[in-house]
Amino acid sequence: MNLRFCLLLFLIIQSNLISSQQRLVETSLDSIFKLRDLSQNNSYSPKEQVEFAEQAIKLSWVLNQDSVILKSGRILSLAYFNAGRDSLYLKTNYENLKLARRVNDSSSLKVVNSNLGSFFHGKELNDSAFYYYSRALKLYIKSKDIDGEVKTLLNIADIQETEKDYIGSEENAIQAIRLLNSLDFDESNRDRLWILNNLIGIISLKLKNYDKALEYHSKAQEIAKKMEYGYYNNLYSINNKAIVYRDKGEIDKSIELYESVLSEDSLGYYDSSFYAITLGNLAYTKSFKRDRDISEIKSIFRLGERISDTIEDPLTKLGISIDFSKFYLDIKENDSALYYAEKSYQISNEITNNELKLQSLELLAELNDGEKGKSYLKDHIKLSDSLLNVERNVRNKFARIEFETDKIEEDNARMTQQRMWLMIVSAVLLVTLFLLYIIITQRSKNKELKFEKDQQKANEEIYNLMLSQQDKVDEARANEKKRISQEMHDGILGRLFGTRLSLDSLNFSEGKEAIQNRATYIKELMTIENDIRKISHDLNTDFVTGSGFMDIVSEMIEKQTKAYKLKHDFDYTDDVSWEIVSNKNKINIYRIIQESLQNIYKHANAEAVKISFQLKNSVILLSIIDDGDGFDVNKSKKGIGIKNINARVDELEGTVDFISQIDEGTTISIEIPYITNL
Repeated sequence: MNLRFCLLLFLIIQSNLISSQQRLVETSLDSIFKLRDLSQNNSYSPKEQVEFAEQAIKLSWVLNQDSVILKSGRILSLAYFNAGRDSLYLKTNYENLKLARRVNDSSSLKVVNSNLGSFFHGKELNDSAFYYYSRALKLYIKSKDIDGEVKTLLNIADIQETEKDYIGSEENAIQAIRLLNSLDFDESNRDRLWILNNLIGIISLKLKNYDKALEYHSKAQEIAKKMEYGYYNNLYSINNKAIVYRDKGEIDKSIELYESVLSEDSLGYYDSSFYAITLGNLAYTKSFKRDRDISEIKSIFRLGERISDTIEDPLTKLGISIDFSKFYLDIKENDSALYYAEKSYQISNEITNNELKLQSLELLAELNDGEKGKSYLKDHIKLSDSLLNVERNVRNKFARIEFETDKIEEDNARMTQQRMWLMIVSAVLLVTLFLLYIIITQRSKNKELKFEKDQQKANEEIYNLMLSQQDKVDEARANEKKRISQEMHDGILGRLFGTRLSLDSLNFSEGKEAIQNRATYIKELMTIENDIRKISHDLNTDFVTGSGFMDIVSEMIEKQTKAYKLKHDFDYTDDVSWEIVSNKNKINIYRIIQESLQNIYKHANAEAVKISFQLKNSVILLSIIDDGDGFDVNKSKKGIGIKNINARVDELEGTVDFISQIDEGTTISIEIPYITNL
């Protein structure tokens, strides 16, 4: 029996604890959600967004819920990224990754690995980017998240193309295209499909597979035409096809495509870099024609060069400089060829573009004589061999990264399982110990609890007795008041009235002095009669009964405005016969004015108030106007003061209208039916 009681008590205590903890959690979560929303509100500066996100993560750690911490951590990392604080962005994502691994939150693991992959991808740290993308990809595949899988495959394919792993890049791009074809074709997915087909076209060109390159660039072009915002995608595809036709030897077709791109009037305004590159490509392609116009080609090259100098785009400058150098070398203007070769070599060193740097070294080796030319040639051979070795090792490198990723994930899974069993055993032991503690301690407290229960019951009985006694006292007081009133009216007044009549009859007695004395006594008796009637009347009526209601209201207004330090103006009409208005309604009117003055004092910061009564068309019009701060009527309808006024107006069967604007004071207009009070 004791064991059952202890278990029941334990459950009750636990229920109360859980209830209070739940309220605390809800309050904390509300604050965290608000701070998260503020951190993602672009109306605030990046610095302010970071501050909101940092407050949210601090509260999340206090709340100590892993899912909340991870969500706040992701939002904080985004705030750091938008603020350009790369080191903190990286640090936060590593912390998120550590926690997500510990709690085995696959959703967070996907996001964090993708974030780290994107970060390193943007920094051109492709080994690290590939590592995190590969981990994210496995999670997307496991959770059957096709959208995430496509996005990650696209990024991996882009890295592999950059690292010259063309076969691996093409395989991943084709896999991504297959997956995309199973999804709905919205604008985002069409854009991804265009990127993937364009990527395969670029890879095919580098592998000298011209027909395949044209096939995929044509597919990309068709996709761009179906896109709502595919205007530039279409132009890029045309440009890429023109490059393929040039390398294939179909010069006229290539020129035709370049000129179709340049014919778009808005291109030079909206994408100056692409416009300049296309000019350079057109000029370089025209240089392959037998009937080429040297002057025209130079003019096109210089226009592209001027635009690239204006926009200060080093990659555009590099591409135009190399093609310009090749053109001058072809027409035997070696000085100009050397100038642009040196310029391209300098830019390629600044932006670390090894592919174009090789072309610059090749040109410099050919344009310089003697030892200088040999030096450039050696540098070219050295860089070429280095890139070739890197290219040969690329596929093995990516395979090694994937292997290491799998091994780390296996180790993490094993450690997670071990931690889980340890937590289960610990939890069971803790619960058992806690139950034993409750059972032992509860036995020693049973008597105390029973005593407290009995004491509480006795207190309740005493309280109820006091209430009952108070009711009897109130009832006796009311009965006694009524009895006295009736006794004075029916007894004393009756006897005094009879005496007055008797004395009045003595007026017929002779003697002038007797008559005067009797008259004096009669007058005195009339005075006593009126005084007693007044006392009787006062004992049996409320303070608001009678014709002095406006005096009572005026006195109340005078006292409250003086206490509240308000100037006041009270105006009322004599057309209202307050004697015929019920006491209940007069009390409600009195309380409405009283409540309004209190609200003005507490909230309005007013200097003056105007109160008036009018009677129009059998309707009593009560107006209360102040010159205070005003308020938003729609937002303040739930205030206690307004609720009280509305309730009293409803009892009066009247209507009330609150008219107020910020900084323009407040007007309360109340209409009360007058006829219904008769």
